[in-house]
Amino acid sequence: MPQICLRKVYASTEITSLHIQEESKSYKKYQRRKERTKKALHRIPDVQLMDLKVDYAFKQLFGNEKNKDITVVFLNAILAKSGRSPIQQLYFQNIEIGGEYEEDKKSRLDLLIRTENKEWVNIEIQINNEYNMIKRSLYYWSRLFSEQLKEGQSYKELYPVISINIMHFNLLDETDAFHNIFHLHEIKQKYPLTDMIEFHFVEISKLITAWKNNQLDPWEDVLTRWLLLLGTVDRQRNHFYEDIYQELEEIAMVDKTLNVAMRVWEDLSRTEEERREYEIRLKQILDEQSKKRDRELLEQEMEEVKEQKEEMKIEKEEVEKQREEMKAEKEEAKKQKEEMKAEKEEAEKQREESEIKRKEEERKRFEAETALKESAKQMALKMLEQGISQTAIIQVTGLTPEQLKIIQQETSR
Repeated sequence: MPQICLRKVYASTEITSLHIQEESKSYKKYQRRKERTKKALHRIPDVQLMDLKVDYAFKQLFGNEKNKDITVVFLNAILAKSGRSPIQQLYFQNIEIGGEYEEDKKSRLDLLIRTENKEWVNIEIQINNEYNMIKRSLYYWSRLFSEQLKEGQSYKELYPVISINIMHFNLLDETDAFHNIFHLHEIKQKYPLTDMIEFHFVEISKLITAWKNNQLDPWEDVLTRWLLLLGTVDRQRNHFYEDIYQELEEIAMVDKTLNVAMRVWEDLSRTEEERREYEIRLKQILDEQSKKRDRELLEQEMEEVKEQKEEMKIEKEEVEKQREEMKAEKEEAKKQKEEMKAEKEEAEKQREESEIKRKEEERKRFEAETALKESAKQMALKMLEQGISQTAIIQVTGLTPEQLKIIQQETSR
């Protein structure tokens, strides 16, 4: 960060004596001055500025009675977006809400404010996304709303509770807007049920993205310049947005409240005692963030190990399945081989039986033919003895002339 000498820093007595209100006139006429001053030398503090998103620094600037006028302007810039009437006076409240977690005091800041209209405003600023932010906000809203009533009081004595959550992380994935407001509405016709409940969610990371994309005009929008003030220093990334600081310095030339806030901010950043307390708190936050990151990495590693085990289990099951399938296929092949062998043996047996049957039939046929021939021969011999003609013998016995001739020759020997 460049080392350039500071101009005069407003003393606390000067701050409390100022009656700070935002002027209603437009800042368009200062746009030309803005263009001219781009080439001018901008004053950069010679001290490392506190990150105002650290709850300790935020509370020292916006939760201090000496800086109440600054808080009025900042709070009105936020509430103006929901159409609420400007606050003229506010009162800081020292009431502990919640405490269901031991580490609550280390991870959050509740800046509790009571307005002149008896509205309750709880501002919570969070750097680390450690808890369920939406449910926590609902819980603290309900506690603040319910604890208004004391024994014997009427419900008429309940007043609106407004919850403002400023976060250095993205919470709402449904939108790129850095400031979102929620009320209770009828679901179809959208008319409001009550003004008793109101939630603001401010996401600084989305604000910085919009700034980088040239989508913001802090000269015309009061809330934008105050939120940019919170985003100027990012100790998590150890980054200082010099361009934002210089832009705010130019605007502070015409915005007295912003000017005083920046001088108080610089004063806090160089005060030894304040700096020590801030560094202690910052270390706690960074340590918590580191532990959270370590837990996330450990969980990620455990998840990866679990996934690897699951993959190994699946692979093992697949190998076992393939082994079982191969075994089944082997058994099936063996069974088919045995069946083929049995079929072959059965076929061989049938072939042998068929051959035996064929031979038996041939034998019987031969014997029958032999017997028939012998019978015909005997008949032919008898007929020859009786002097029957050869023609008649052939016709009766079925012998051929050659066969009959052979028989005659055999008998004549």
